[in-house]
Amino acid sequence: MNNNLPSYDELPEIFAINLENFAAISLSGEEQAKYLQGQVTCDVDSLAHEKLLTGAHCNAKGKVFSAFRLIERNDEYLMLQPASSVEQSLAELKKFGVFAKVEIHKSTNTRYFAIAGNKASTQMAALFQRVPDTLTPVINLATTTLVYIAGKTDRYLVIDNDQNIGDIIANLNIPIFNNNLWQLLEITEGFPVLSQPFIAEYVPQMLNLQAINGISFTKGCYLGQETVARMQYLGKNKRALFSLTGQSVKASTGDIIEKKLGENWRKAGDVLAAYQADNQQTYIQAILANDIEPSTELRIKEQLSGLTVTPLPYNLSAEAE
Repeated sequence: MNNNLPSYDELPEIFAINLENFAAISLSGEEQAKYLQGQVTCDVDSLAHEKLLTGAHCNAKGKVFSAFRLIERNDEYLMLQPASSVEQSLAELKKFGVFAKVEIHKSTNTRYFAIAGNKASTQMAALFQRVPDTLTPVINLATTTLVYIAGKTDRYLVIDNDQNIGDIIANLNIPIFNNNLWQLLEITEGFPVLSQPFIAEYVPQMLNLQAINGISFTKGCYLGQETVARMQYLGKNKRALFSLTGQSVKASTGDIIEKKLGENWRKAGDVLAAYQADNQQTYIQAILANDIEPSTELRIKEQLSGLTVTPLPYNLSAEAE
């Protein structure tokens, strides 16, 4: 395992990430699709065609328990997400699942790693007979599931049992990093990273899910749907997810971000996730006012080093179908 923490600009052309902090909620059974359709923001009925969906699981007030990527593997639906957001989402899904023909549990005997980088497809082609792409983002090969996640940096998620993943990793001749690198990529891609203390704190639009096709506004009712629709059509949402960078900034989940007003500093938002490279370049995912000016002076509370808003790879005004 490579314990170095490169900055985004220092990422190798091909590298692997051991996703030790990754997990999934599994749903199976006769009514898995029908049940999940009534629980999450994405159109589960389109999974058969799309193969890979982004969505959120909310409470009745429209506050997000988890933001996930949804795939089908071995007749199960897997809600892929950080292990830190599984517990409460799982408990809520199981609470209502007793009324449906569905089995819900944390996926077991599954291990995850990723191959990423601008030339990652070359490594994938050397390892597997078929490689997923934009048109076919999920491929199942025997016990292995491969998921292509498009972005500024290509990512391929590999899912298998512990033994098979261990064998693949043991034979890789590329740098292998820990889960921190995945967090860096999620921050730069603008995909929400939810963990305590922010579970059930934000509606989906505050996490930019409408901009990454994570909300269907045509699918019908689901838990929290009234709040989500009201936010969208009445323009009530005042916050959004941003990516920030700074040099020699110490940041952790839960830290307060301040903005300068005259000679004073006032709270501007919260840190959802952070990554600090060995060269002291810091990357932060934060919730701020959605009309914040890029020129606004920002900092972590009581720190001297400033933060800069960096562009996300999508348009915040984009709307889901």
